[in-house]
Amino acid sequence: MNLFWEHLFQHAFLQYALIGSLLASVACGIVGSFVVVRRTTYVAGAIAHCVLGGMGAARYLQRVHDVSWASPLLGATVAAVLAALIVAAITVWGRQREDTVLSAIWAIGMAMGISFITATPGYYEDLMSYLFGNILMIGAADLWSMAILDAVILSLMLLFYNKFLVISFQPELARLRGIRVGMYQTLLLVLISLTVVLLTQVVGLVMVIALLTLPAATALQFVGRLWYAMVFASVLSLLVTVGGIAVSYGPELPAGATVVELAGGAYLLAIVGKWIGGRMRITQGSAIA
Repeated sequence: MNLFWEHLFQHAFLQYALIGSLLASVACGIVGSFVVVRRTTYVAGAIAHCVLGGMGAARYLQRVHDVSWASPLLGATVAAVLAALIVAAITVWGRQREDTVLSAIWAIGMAMGISFITATPGYYEDLMSYLFGNILMIGAADLWSMAILDAVILSLMLLFYNKFLVISFQPELARLRGIRVGMYQTLLLVLISLTVVLLTQVVGLVMVIALLTLPAATALQFVGRLWYAMVFASVLSLLVTVGGIAVSYGPELPAGATVVELAGGAYLLAIVGKWIGGRMRITQGSAIA
């Protein structure tokens, strides 16, 4: 870990990784809290795996057809938003079975991504970087793209926080008040999709759900109000992300996997700590009685 801090001010790629961690953590804490309280992890999982199709298509256009502007991050964003809109159109508006739709999107997105990557000459290694991520490879252009996505997420959340809150906990009351529940559910799915794209840069597609949900689930062990949980989860996400990069840097371990391991460890400690605290309160109450 000491080696990381020694090299931090010497190498630009480590500074980019630190900034990327901050940008991803803000969205992770805010949107991840909604994912946990709404129990929509499977929705986020389907969108995350569909992202591979967009990344693969963008890389294919870049390398085979010389479409220079078709970056993997742009492809991921387009695919994620399209997947969110399809899920909303079929489940929110079309009233179809959600599990069937999500399974189809999950499988089709992965299949398309693998096909495009396989069809791109000399870029089989991209599959591993997409699946498992490599935050140390983030460049300045990626940071600008992440900052724009962050700005969109924060703007929408500030504008519609109260609407998102009421449709998450009391959708029927929201309908009675004349709130367009379907529209705000769709918008929330779009926010989830953008956050998935941000976190894919950090831990890849395979582990994005863990980073999206574990910090928020940890925060909700200790706080009851949603916006407290958002702040707590954002800070925790930043700590585990930077900590994962620092711990993995010296031994050359996979950074994404180390980040998720730290997030998982924090969640387990929170559960155990809360259980021990509860047992101690029960014991003290019995002793007083």
